Parts: sequence; structure tokens; C-alpha cells
Amino acid sequence: MISFKTEIPIDKVKDLFCNDIGYQTPKIDTRAAIFKNGKILLVHETNGTWSLPGGWCDVDISVEENTIKEVKEEAGLDVIVKRVIAVQDREKHNLPIYAYKVCKIFMQCEVIGGEFTTNIETIGFDYFGIDELPKLAEEKNNREQIEMCFKAMQSDTWEALFD
Repeated sequence: MISFKTEIPIDKVKDLFCNDIGYQTPKIDTRAAIFKNGKILLVHETNGTWSLPGGWCDVDISVEENTIKEVKEEAGLDVIVKRVIAVQDREKHNLPIYAYKVCKIFMQCEVIGGEFTTNIETIGFDYFGIDELPKLAEEKNNREQIEMCFKAMQSDTWEALFD
């Protein structure tokens, strides 16, 4: 039915739904909000868009460890995780809607060292004010989510949001 309605080849649909045995659970995506002088760090994707550093959580490390790993891989920076900003149901905030569920976890981080190194996912990074955001990778993070991160950074009593 999905193949018929979406024109996605049936083999692709099978890969999406039948590659795991057992109970189907959401994928976990983590995003790091890092601030410097009131601006947020975004990594420059190879396709020209910008996003918060992050990605899929690996099964053998925690969300915190994964956030640290993703920042190192994409921005070359060493960070510590300070707090959870939000836990979101991706399809309530980002397009396109995927055939599987994704849980997005936004973490506020602090840089403790490191520097950018060439990698296969990003071509650089920069810090941006809320009114100077570049073209975002909206499937990963959108303006609403970046604004949420700014609000968390500006609050001493932020309580994590969740869907």
C-alpha cells in the first residue's frame, strides 16, 4: 500500500519496514545547541544547508555520549553536555514526514576545546544570531527549533520541553 500510494519502489518499502525483526521503535536523533557570544553554532552541510551538529544515536553509546561524538565528528569541537532542551516527535516539527518514527533530542552543550577538521559530512561551521540564520537543513532543524534553543540558552530555569 505504501509503495502504491507514494510510488516508492516496493524493495525500498521492505527495507524501511522489514530490515529489523522484533518490535519496531523510533530512531533517536540528537542535536547540539552550542553558543558563543550570544550566537548559535551551525555546521555547513555538504549540500549547502546549515544545521545544528548531530545525527542518529548509535546503539552502543548513550544520548549524551552520542551528542559529544557527533559534535566532534561534524565540528571538530570537544564539548560537555549541560542540559536537555527538548525531546520532540520529529513529524510534529520537521518535513518531510518519514515512514518511520524519529525522536529528536536537543542538548545544550559547552565547548571545552578542539578545532574544525575536514570530514565527509560538513565543510565548516560558524556562529549565527537568531536574525542572521542561513538556509537551514529543515529536515534536521528549523527556525522554530533554533529559536527554542536560544530561549533555553537565555533561561537559568529552563525545563525540558517534550511532545
